[in-house]
Amino acid sequence: MKSKLVLFFILLAVTATSQAQDTVRRFFDTGKLDTISSGILKEKRLIQVFVPATYKPGSKDKYDVLYVLDGGNWNTGLIMKVQHFLEDEKYMPPIIVVSILGIDRNKDLTPTHIRDWNTSGGADKFLGFIKEELIPHINSNYPSSGDNALWGHSLGGLFVINALLQAPQTFKSYIAADPSLWWDNCYIQGIAPDKLPALAGRPTTLFISGRAGNEGKNMKIDSMDAVLKKMAPADLSWKSIPYPDETHSSIRLKTIYDGLKFSYGWHDGQLEFHPENGIIIKNQPLKVWFFSDTTAVRYTLNGTVPERTAATISPEITLTDATTLYIKQFTNRARYDKLRSGNFTAGKAMTPVSRPVGVRPGGFHYAYYEVPWDTLQSLKSLQPQQTGILSPGFEDKLPRKKNYALLIDGLLETQEEGYYIFALDADAGSKLYLNNQLLIRWEGSASKRTTSYILPLKKGFYQLRLEYLRKQEDLHLKLGYVTPRNLQQKKVIPVPPELQYSTR
Repeated sequence: MKSKLVLFFILLAVTATSQAQDTVRRFFDTGKLDTISSGILKEKRLIQVFVPATYKPGSKDKYDVLYVLDGGNWNTGLIMKVQHFLEDEKYMPPIIVVSILGIDRNKDLTPTHIRDWNTSGGADKFLGFIKEELIPHINSNYPSSGDNALWGHSLGGLFVINALLQAPQTFKSYIAADPSLWWDNCYIQGIAPDKLPALAGRPTTLFISGRAGNEGKNMKIDSMDAVLKKMAPADLSWKSIPYPDETHSSIRLKTIYDGLKFSYGWHDGQLEFHPENGIIIKNQPLKVWFFSDTTAVRYTLNGTVPERTAATISPEITLTDATTLYIKQFTNRARYDKLRSGNFTAGKAMTPVSRPVGVRPGGFHYAYYEVPWDTLQSLKSLQPQQTGILSPGFEDKLPRKKNYALLIDGLLETQEEGYYIFALDADAGSKLYLNNQLLIRWEGSASKRTTSYILPLKKGFYQLRLEYLRKQEDLHLKLGYVTPRNLQQKKVIPVPPELQYSTR
């Protein structure tokens, strides 16, 4: 869903749900087959590169890269399906997937030579190939962000953890599916204590999966867990999960899903809170409502940007004085962290204006202009193509669906004293004024449509003016408010016609 503001304009939730339940979307992954002549390996190596379908050649878009060991459809095909699902659910961004096709996995993926494995022990060279030849090739020829992850299963999982220890700067995330940590009398566990300190100062994630029971014990993953619990530096975020009732093969599915989610540790929703800005009277508290996923979200009220140790966000935050509210969602990749703020200034209740003689309720006045997008400032000197009184659904009756402007004005009557929250859906550049004070300048998007402002009002009449520009057809105008009596219910309602007065 694009928005969790179910109580703020419920139609948005209906629209977003219909998109989330689309059952006819299909993906056709046709990766590009590429070749690298490796000087390190003394051979040609094949790779298959999958760039997001939304990428347009020549654009400046960049994508993280997932390198898959034991490439080919058995691993990469499954990864692509799960990755698309995670992307659709907003748990990760679109990425480039590089499928590294194998020749001799016993040689390439093992860090030491052991008897009965004739070609084993070539992991150092294979890691050198990936680090010094493959990654530079991808960075030069594909829209890579330079932020890399490595995925491997079985011996590939062994290689993944060896790569973490030997070249920790190469990848941001490491995902090891049922890794063969029994290799060479637990060679990896033996070198880990000396290698792990090098990860300090390098925020990195490591995800390890294993099988519960004797099969899992035979892989010696528990001994690696013991080393990590004792020696892992703070900058290494790691997780190890023993899955019950899985085979060495089937474990790949859960590892892909959980591993990729852990690698990012985020959900690409909006940090939605309301009201977003406003005026507060000292010692007359107001509440800010947080509507988004609270996972890894912290906030502060002291004017500083939150650290991970700051207070955990809650659905309601009580403000008692003027402050800047900072809200930050932390992820496992800092460039995806989100930060939003709201400014609440000290003030007092706005003074009502006198009601002009002869004005009647029934709706605000509007003037409709067919004008270029950037001419709002000169509307007062132009002749409107249409005027009238606001009524439900009036926007659908206008001659155009986009590329027009509206000036809406009149008197708003308030029948109770207290905090009012004004909520506006509009289009870029639109502005809402009360008694000539700018409350809202709409700077949202198709995914963040509602902007809000809170202020204390007395009983009486207030001059309302809304300057509305509509450029995009799907961004409809919605103006509502939460009255003092509806604050507990978080209930946004349209301004009733009987409280709207036209002065024309």
